[in-house]
Amino acid sequence: MNASNNSAFMPDEDLLTTVLCDLKRTVREYTTAATESNCPSVRRVFNDLTMDTLRLQGELYQQMGQLHMYQTPGKALRQTVDQAIQSGQQTQQKCQQFVQQKLGGQNSAQSQGFDPQASMQQQNGQSPYYM
Repeated sequence: MNASNNSAFMPDEDLLTTVLCDLKRTVREYTTAATESNCPSVRRVFNDLTMDTLRLQGELYQQMGQLHMYQTPGKALRQTVDQAIQSGQQTQQKCQQFVQQKLGGQNSAQSQGFDPQASMQQQNGQSPYYM
């Protein structure tokens, strides 16, 4: 990309930042649509759209970083991330307990073969940072 494009209606950096923000917004919208879909095939389409959009957003983010158009955030301390994961797991457990109470002890997620704990396992690395 040419960062000094004078013939454009706006600087490349501003244009790419706008596109990046739109991709992030689109991911949120697709995720919402997927979670609210009742039809498995519609849900699958929105899941695929979400993953494709995340890939595009990641590629654009990397390109902008290489061109020094986007300030990359600092490294997150492992302890901070681990606390956020633990908090999320606690919230998930509370939600599961609430649903079990309301459904009379039936756990519909596990009866359908979904094990949220298996997908949330933590890895113990040696670096104090997540990247």
